Formats: sequence, structure tokens, C-alpha cells
Amino acid sequence: MTSPNKRILIYSHDTFGLGHLRRCQAIAHSLVGAYSSLSVIILSGSPIIGSFDFRSRVDFVRVPGVIKLRNGDYTALNLHIDIHQTLKIRGSIMEHTAAVFEPDIFIVDKEPTGLLGEIRPALELLKQRGTRLVLGLRDVLDDPEILKLEWERKGAYEAVETLYDDIWVYGKEEIYDPLAGLPLSDAVRDRMTYTGYLKRGLTAATVYQPTPFDDERFILVTPGGGGDGVELVDWVMKAYESQTRPLFPALIVLGPFMANANQQEFFERAEHLYNVEIISFTAHLEQLIDRSIAMVGMGGYNTFCEILSFDKPALLVPRVIPRREQTVRADYASEAGLISVLPIDDYPDVEKMADALAGLPNQPKPSEAGLDNLLGGLDVVNQLVKEELSAGSARLSLPQPA
Repeated sequence: MTSPNKRILIYSHDTFGLGHLRRCQAIAHSLVGAYSSLSVIILSGSPIIGSFDFRSRVDFVRVPGVIKLRNGDYTALNLHIDIHQTLKIRGSIMEHTAAVFEPDIFIVDKEPTGLLGEIRPALELLKQRGTRLVLGLRDVLDDPEILKLEWERKGAYEAVETLYDDIWVYGKEEIYDPLAGLPLSDAVRDRMTYTGYLKRGLTAATVYQPTPFDDERFILVTPGGGGDGVELVDWVMKAYESQTRPLFPALIVLGPFMANANQQEFFERAEHLYNVEIISFTAHLEQLIDRSIAMVGMGGYNTFCEILSFDKPALLVPRVIPRREQTVRADYASEAGLISVLPIDDYPDVEKMADALAGLPNQPKPSEAGLDNLLGGLDVVNQLVKEELSAGSARLSLPQPA
């Protein structure tokens, strides 16, 4: 980069779980770690964004929260106001932040126009100012037929065709194309770059984490944000309650969005199990992953990246509503030999879960599948940003037309 004080703005779509926020956090931390002159702001409505540690030169602007219901509708998370009023407030804050912050690059996570179009005014403003606009996509968005209709309804095709300069896919083309089958022009396809998955590691900060089971190895069970993880946790606990065969101990992290009543029930059930411990939430899950012998999850993008990064044998129980994204990812990853899958349709078959848990620690690790260069995503993103900011500085230094 040829000039100091570069700025990147990131929009984190935040209506369900932790995935968008943690992906944006990983990218922001990688960028400021690579470039000392860079500052990053993350736009997010996550109610727990303040629970996470952010590196120097990474900050966030918190907008009123919105949550997606299982029927697909949206509602304000805490405010007792109409969803449309909430969206106006959110969009106004985002546009004003973009105008004042004046980013060199704006990275929008997953949704081309944001939640119900809320980020479009900021996109159009920054487009006029010459900001590089990037759409960042996880490896799988949804079932292709569902995605076609959704993008048509949201006006996403037009936004991708006319607003975005680049599309970064945080995955591998050999595994899955998130835009397969969509009616997009060759010009859009030419703007796509597959970065690879985003590697996760232990956080730099030393944070005390209780050591469960007297340092005995354990299976880590994580339903991500937990808002839709009740069936997974219940199924795992039923397998331990049945005690039909020896199992490694299980540490279950419920997630911050699991309903309080469900959390309380699971804590009470765990009191009767010597080999199950439960915690509600930790912002430093990586430390527990590192100490585990294997993982059980639902198959969200971040959990999948953690499985690959820490090279853990893993069992996925993907959800099928409100999106089929986890199921699509799990099926392709299973075919590639990276993980094993237990369909949620088999819930609550205790024997199937117990069999899967018993065999899990001896399951091949992802590294044994023979797929190379899966985890280069952050390095590629760093390089893409370096190239764009250097090119942007060169453009700014050219004589302006009279």
C-alpha cells in the first residue's frame, strides 16, 4: 500500500446466529494484522458483538438488532417498534457511517442488498465516490432453486450486476459453487475469486477457560449460536443418558441465542450425568476446540472452518430450515471425506446417535481426505486487499480531468 490510513467498512448480516459476525471478525483481524496502516469498522446488529474481543484498529457500529423467525419473517430483536421503522433506523446509521468513514473498500457479507435492502443506499453512495465494492459469500448460500427465487425477490441480480466490483467466495470451487445455476452474466462470473476457507486459530489473548473432566479428552458439541440447536443438544444428551456403551465425555456449549427455558432444562439434565458438562457461551471457543478430541456441530460455515482449521474428526447434524445451506455443505463435505453426517430426520433415534458418538474419535481427520489448500482464505483476502488499495492509490494519484 502506497499511502497511509486506509479504511475498510464491513457489513455483517446478522439476523440469525453468530456466523456472519464471526466471519467478518476473522477477516478484519487478519487484515489489520497484515497491514499496520489499515482500520476496519464492522456494521452489525448482533446483540452480543460487545462480548467479542477486537484487535487494535478494528471497531464496530452496533445498529438495532433484527432476528429472522423460523417462518422466514423478520422482527425487531428488542425494540417494540415496527420492523420497517427498525430497518429505516439501521439503514440511516449505516449510510451515515459510510459517508463519514469514507472507506476505500466496502465488503458486504452474503446479502447483496443487505437485510430487506437496507444497505443499498450506502452501496449507491460509495459507488458514486469510487469505493471498491466487494460481495463476500460463504461457500454455500442455499439450495439453488430456493436461492434463485430469493435473489429475484430481493433484487439481488441487478445489484450484483451493476454495483459490485468483485465477488469473493470464501470456499473452494472444487467443493461447491454458491452461485451455480443462477442467471448471472459472464461479466459477473469474471469478477468471482475463490479464496479458500477462512482459517481459525487460537486467539492471541490469554483467557481463562475451565478445564473439564480433569484434563481428559472430550467431545465438543457446539450448535453455534444455539437458536436452532435444541434438537441437536437433546439428541446428544439422550445418547449419554442411555449409557448403552462407553463414550468420551462431552462438553456442550449451548450458544447465546438458545432460549433460556431450553438452557435451564439441559443444565438440569447434565447434573445427573458424570460425563457431560455444559456451558452457555464463550467468545473463545477456539481454546476448547483445540483441547477436544472430536467435534459435533450443525454444519454452519464457521463450525466447518473450525473443524478444518483444528483438524478434528467431526459429526455434523445439519438443519434443513429456514435454509438448506448446512445440509448442502454437509453432504458435499461428507462426499469429500472431510466429515460424517447424521440427518436430523433420524432424530431422536438414540442408538444412531450413540453409534455415531462412539465411532467419532476414531474417524479420519479432515487432513486425511487428501484435499490441498483448503484454508488459504485469509491470506488470499489479504493479498486482494493489498492489490486493490495499491491500485486505488495509483488511481488517486493520476491527474484529474479538467
